[in-house]
Amino acid sequence: MALDFWENKPLAEMTDEEWESLCDGCARCCLLKLEDEDTSELFFTNVSCHLLNIEQCRCKDYRNRKFLVPECLLVKSMALADYKWLPESCAYRLISEAKPLPEWHPLISGDKNSVKLAGITIDAFAVSEDFIHPDQLEDHVINLPLPDD
Repeated sequence: MALDFWENKPLAEMTDEEWESLCDGCARCCLLKLEDEDTSELFFTNVSCHLLNIEQCRCKDYRNRKFLVPECLLVKSMALADYKWLPESCAYRLISEAKPLPEWHPLISGDKNSVKLAGITIDAFAVSEDFIHPDQLEDHVINLPLPDD
């Protein structure tokens, strides 16, 4: 991969390796979201998809996730307008908005653990949807913090 490829290449032109390297492994995209039907405003919850291994911040069945969870966000096939469903800290969203990657992103820091050290991963607060009744989802709305860079 070319150094700083994300600064010079549109998302649509990235190789699979480049595309996958943009994911910082925070698992914020795996949190369930609610949308206000009147305003279209999105709200993140602390409830994760049942396929997420919360400790590792990784999908238990990444290859089959869309089949197993039809609502799963397949970012590569999403329209740019739908990137609003991604967290504000997401590299795909940042690049689509012509914003720089944060200092804690592994492509910048050179360290995969920098995401956890920056407090971006969800492992400290997420709970699986296996343990939450769908009617209680509104009780789990949170503000996703962004660290100071």
